[in-house]
Amino acid sequence: MRLAQDGSSDKAGGHRPLWLVLTALALSGTACGQSPPVLTVYRTEDQAQTHCPKDAVVWLEPLGGTYYLKGHGSYGRSNTGRYACRGEADAAGMHGTPN
Repeated sequence: MRLAQDGSSDKAGGHRPLWLVLTALALSGTACGQSPPVLTVYRTEDQAQTHCPKDAVVWLEPLGGTYYLKGHGSYGRSNTGRYACRGEADAAGMHGTPN
């Protein structure tokens, strides 16, 4: 999986451990000779919905490889998560959690 982030960045170095893990995941796919799917993440729900107007927006937890649908208690609540399109999250191998 290759993760792309849309929007401005936080303070310099604010999320290095998270991005280091995600980079390692991306490289593991390319080492197998496969092109990893691109998963674009967004800082706001509106940005994600603009990107995928016909898809559900999910709250993605990259470290756990899971996502939450709107209405779940964890939706939009962690410091490490970002918004993404459900179809792209599924294609990147992320797994939804029951509401």
